[in-house]
Amino acid sequence: MNEHAQKAAEFIRDESRTDWHDEALWFVRAKRDKASHGIPEWEQLRELASRVKDNVLSNLDQYLEQFEDRALQNGVHVHWAADAEEHNRIVHGILEKHQVQRLVKSKSMLTEECRLNEYLIQRGIEVVDTDLGERIIQMREEPPSHIVMPAIHLKKEEVGELFHEKLHTEKGATDPQYLTEAARQHLRQKFLAAQAAITGVNFAIAETGGVVVCTNEGNADMGVHLAPVQIHCMGIEKIIPRAEHLGIFTRLLARSATGQPITIYTSHYHRPRPDGEMHIVIVDNGRTAQLGRADFRNSLKCIRCGACMNTCPIYRRSGGHSYDATVPGPIGSILTPGIDLKKYSGLPFASTLCGSCSDVCPVKINIHEQLYMWRQIIAEEGHLPPAKKQSMKWAGRVLARPGWYNIAGKAARWAMRWLPRPFLYNRLNEWGKARELPEPPKQSFKEWYQQKGLTSFSEPPPRKLVKPK
Repeated sequence: MNEHAQKAAEFIRDESRTDWHDEALWFVRAKRDKASHGIPEWEQLRELASRVKDNVLSNLDQYLEQFEDRALQNGVHVHWAADAEEHNRIVHGILEKHQVQRLVKSKSMLTEECRLNEYLIQRGIEVVDTDLGERIIQMREEPPSHIVMPAIHLKKEEVGELFHEKLHTEKGATDPQYLTEAARQHLRQKFLAAQAAITGVNFAIAETGGVVVCTNEGNADMGVHLAPVQIHCMGIEKIIPRAEHLGIFTRLLARSATGQPITIYTSHYHRPRPDGEMHIVIVDNGRTAQLGRADFRNSLKCIRCGACMNTCPIYRRSGGHSYDATVPGPIGSILTPGIDLKKYSGLPFASTLCGSCSDVCPVKINIHEQLYMWRQIIAEEGHLPPAKKQSMKWAGRVLARPGWYNIAGKAARWAMRWLPRPFLYNRLNEWGKARELPEPPKQSFKEWYQQKGLTSFSEPPPRKLVKPK
């Protein structure tokens, strides 16, 4: 069993949590559907967004240089980081220069990816995540389980217990308004004491040199407006060409993420305040390598809405932590193997390939097709577990020979009908661990088809898998 499967097994051991997690995310998916159906030109918007991103990925170097040029003209300090280590070193250097001991941070998956919190805390700097969900999991000392709703795996009773321990709220309190007010009072002190603010970046506009941050709590604004030093950390793929393109993506982002018409705050930062400094750190950290993979470069179109996670039947029932990756779910299962194929070779198999993730993607990334391509590469390069490798080898031989397939089908139907239960439901039968096998039919579809007198049945030609370029 691979690591994802082991961690998923731990998650689903709590059946009530699994059901609740599944229903909560499906509720968000349903909201997304209602919101998108309210816009007649929704599909045209998706197509337009996809084409804008195609243009960006084909001219990324030019747009990045244009963005840097405009930002410098605006009085912004621009930094370039090849990897996570350099990103963290640059951020720490800025903080060290200003003798920052306390900072507030709004939600940023890039800084999660770079492990910035741990890096700064080890160097004596207090880092406080100010997004409510992020603050909850920071108190629990665990990573986000979802890129938009980082604490979606927790129940209000667990949050109440956590706040009682950390913020001294009433024991047993579960009222969301009471708990939110307690968090607000706690964070207010952190905002007032902060000497610097760090935010992620949703979009960076090449035409203006400004960055745009979308939040529902206004925490990015609170941090940036109060602290004298502001730092914005962005991946190279966050670029959009012109300001007029922003409306395409903001209409898609919130509706796809949570079913809202738009995020409550869409904050624009173009230049430092009169008595402050503004820094932008532009990070590669493997994105150029992904751009060079023709079959997977589309994954860089992702605007981090999380819609593919909310609809994925695997993610909804296995939880985000089972992926052991900064970005979980379907899109993460494309991005993460590009970082370490051997370590994350199990993730592309954490999918039913039903295609729902591709259907809801606001920028039309062919997610399920890319997952299928990763599977072929993983098999070609020998990263399959031995048991799966052998079973696939034998399955291939059987499926390639109609006679063997017919015999195997009859044997399986006989075994499922007559063998004692322990022969079928044991540790060797992965399918039988969590479900009842179906009632076997008395005959195969082929036999039924011929019995009906439809004698024109013919074997389809064998399909040959094509290795991705």
